[in-house]
Amino acid sequence: MVAHSPQRCVSRAPVTTGIVVVTVVIHLLSWLWPPLWEQLFEIFSLANRLVTDGQWWRMFTVTLLHSQGVMHVAFNMLALYNLGPQVEQGLGPLRFGLLWGACAVAGSAFFIFLGDPNAVAVGASGAVFGLLGVWLASAVRRRKTPLGRSLLKQLGFWLVINAALPLIVPNLAWEAHLGGLLAGFGLGWIWRR
Repeated sequence: MVAHSPQRCVSRAPVTTGIVVVTVVIHLLSWLWPPLWEQLFEIFSLANRLVTDGQWWRMFTVTLLHSQGVMHVAFNMLALYNLGPQVEQGLGPLRFGLLWGACAVAGSAFFIFLGDPNAVAVGASGAVFGLLGVWLASAVRRRKTPLGRSLLKQLGFWLVINAALPLIVPNLAWEAHLGGLLAGFGLGWIWRR
């Protein structure tokens, strides 16, 4: 993917930048004061049983929380930082925000319906995979061009790696990844950026 300067991201991708900043600030504050993480977890985590009981906002707010280590938030925010700005510039901030929310909800829905009814998850992976889906839709559309073929190879490699990760790393919400990816691909195909 393409590297971005921080100043350019803020001015040309305000939603992407805002999501990264808010998520990292929440993570840092929660790390400095662990009771905050516990309180936020109780209110914002994707708890399947609670969502089916009517706490629908958890399908969005799950993207703001990550496991207490650094790796989870670092991987998701780095992926967002690399995948998001060009998508946001192509769609505009409003449609990008709608895309992010739709992919978060789709990832959450797949986690709820395909997962354990008592499962609980945190993270922005469903929405991040939605951005991967947008890129994949763009690559498939351009598959007859050198750029499209190159992008398809790169994305294919990352999809294979991510498909294998749940076999190696326990507690990965593959259902959310799949739901976000499919939603992003569908919306990316419809919006034709």
